[in-house]
Amino acid sequence: MASILDMMQEDVSSKKLEALSGDGLKSISNVAIMIRETEEEIAKVDQYLKDKKRELLKLTDEELPAILQELNMSSFTLDDGSKVEVKALYGAAIPKPRVEEAHQWLRDNGYGDIIKNVVSCSFGRGEDQEAANFKDSALKLGLHPEQNESVHSSTLRAFVKERVENGDNFPMDLFGAFTGQRAVLKKGKT
Repeated sequence: MASILDMMQEDVSSKKLEALSGDGLKSISNVAIMIRETEEEIAKVDQYLKDKKRELLKLTDEELPAILQELNMSSFTLDDGSKVEVKALYGAAIPKPRVEEAHQWLRDNGYGDIIKNVVSCSFGRGEDQEAANFKDSALKLGLHPEQNESVHSSTLRAFVKERVENGDNFPMDLFGAFTGQRAVLKKGKT
């Protein structure tokens, strides 16, 4: 039985080496260089885009709301009909180490219904019948289903918004909650 190394050596016969002329190697090298240069250009464009998004957030979430607040304004209209309006911004992301604590707080305070509770079990190839039977008898089959509890990010943001707007007292740090303002620009009709 031939080893993999022997088979590889057979593949690299003298005929194939002869086919790799100087022009062929030059073409390979040129394309490889073009690939590397294109990857570098993409990385630069990606970084530029990240920087521009960060710059836009600073303008919309810090600078323009601060100027409008100084002028005691919440909106204004530009000459072209575009309207700038400052809106409340709400966000939240439960810190991973505090997920159980946050879920327990929600349950204890009557908000447990926003927790999604998914129980699942994975099956391999050819186990279609077992998967169908699982619906009826997971324990009889000796399977150990996985359980995952979570609060969808949109649901959590809506929960935070409602609590803040109602003036409810709740542990914002437990939910990684924050509030702010964002200037939104709606283009005028042209």
